[in-house]
Amino acid sequence: MVRQFEDGLAFARAMDEQDPLRRFKERFYIPQDGIYMDGNSCGLCSRDAEETLLRALDDWKTYGIDVWSHPEANYFLYQDRLASLMAPLIGAKGSEVTICTNTTINIHKALATFYHPTPERFRILLDDLNFPTDKYAVDSQVKLHGLDPADAVKVVPSRDGKTLHEEDLIEAMTEDVCLILLPAVLYRSSYLVDMKKIADAARDRGIICGFDLSHSIGSVPHDFAAIDCDFAVWCNYKYLNGGPGAIAGLYINEKHFDRGPGLAGWQGNRKDTQFDLNMNFEPAHYAGAWQTGTQPILSMAPIEGSLRMFAEAGIEQVRAKSLNLTAYLMYLIDEKLKTWGFSYGNPTQDDRRGGHVALEHEDAIRINKALKDRGVIPDFRYPNVIRLAPVAFYVSYEDVYRLVEILIDIMESRAYEQYDGHRGTVA
Repeated sequence: MVRQFEDGLAFARAMDEQDPLRRFKERFYIPQDGIYMDGNSCGLCSRDAEETLLRALDDWKTYGIDVWSHPEANYFLYQDRLASLMAPLIGAKGSEVTICTNTTINIHKALATFYHPTPERFRILLDDLNFPTDKYAVDSQVKLHGLDPADAVKVVPSRDGKTLHEEDLIEAMTEDVCLILLPAVLYRSSYLVDMKKIADAARDRGIICGFDLSHSIGSVPHDFAAIDCDFAVWCNYKYLNGGPGAIAGLYINEKHFDRGPGLAGWQGNRKDTQFDLNMNFEPAHYAGAWQTGTQPILSMAPIEGSLRMFAEAGIEQVRAKSLNLTAYLMYLIDEKLKTWGFSYGNPTQDDRRGGHVALEHEDAIRINKALKDRGVIPDFRYPNVIRLAPVAFYVSYEDVYRLVEILIDIMESRAYEQYDGHRGTVA
């Protein structure tokens, strides 16, 4: 999509006036009235999420053990209600989605279900740009089967360190590969994978296909009815604003409901017999079968408020603004920041870009620290990337414009030079 942008604060404010989502910003708590550009790591707290969390806390205070079943509370199947709100974001059925544990554990659940190596087909296919926890989980599952990750884990390298070529991944789907796990959006470069192309190729070869949506869900709509992969995992604390370390999400294609979970727990039992407390597990016939232990209601509650905002706004409208904001930021980088040595490492094409811009500079770590001292919250990734996520709900066009003006001032004044280049534990 070709967009016509202009330089200047007046243009940014005019864009904000036309923004159908502008009303949502006042429903978020913006730290120190600054510019928050780190929603791709931890989304902001909204008043909507606060309300549903406080309601859950009040229900616990009021009903005690009856919080699970009292008509005014009734949290026993809370995960199913959240799943019905979550499913439209990925184009899935509510029965194919459940809310549980965390992303890494959900990878383990999926691999325990779908990874059944044989002497002929035993390899898991990964890329070399995914978030490391995915490979950690894969390596450990491989070891549980008595295999060596050096032999059983097949890692396809990126050609440029920023993107994935689907042709390379498909070529690597050899007869010894039984499962593939890839990111939907690369966490460093915001590259959006052609998920349908990958899933179609895997299906044609009899390979189980799964995706990690952690850096896409909430900013990029997916159509899992069309993609038709086997499973997916994601966190809910980035673009979905569910709170730090919020409980995660899991998708299981309905064609696998008869298979049942590889890791079982009592919350995955059929609901009509769960409290019979039989010693033999009877899996539920929907994604809820992949539940394990008792659900942490206070971790789930903020997600409800956030998901209701998505239902109100519409994920397509969120995506449209996200693409506009990232395109506007790239335009300003080209127009105003290139002279200072800045560039970006993310795709410019709308159909290949997630929700953030990967700003690159040789002094990125020091500039990142200078931005924080100016009230901008970015996200540094070693060695030279400042991730900037203009989240559609709470970032305005004026925020983007002001961010670039702050960067210019930092460079003109050489303010970044007072900071050291040490990464520390959290950048």
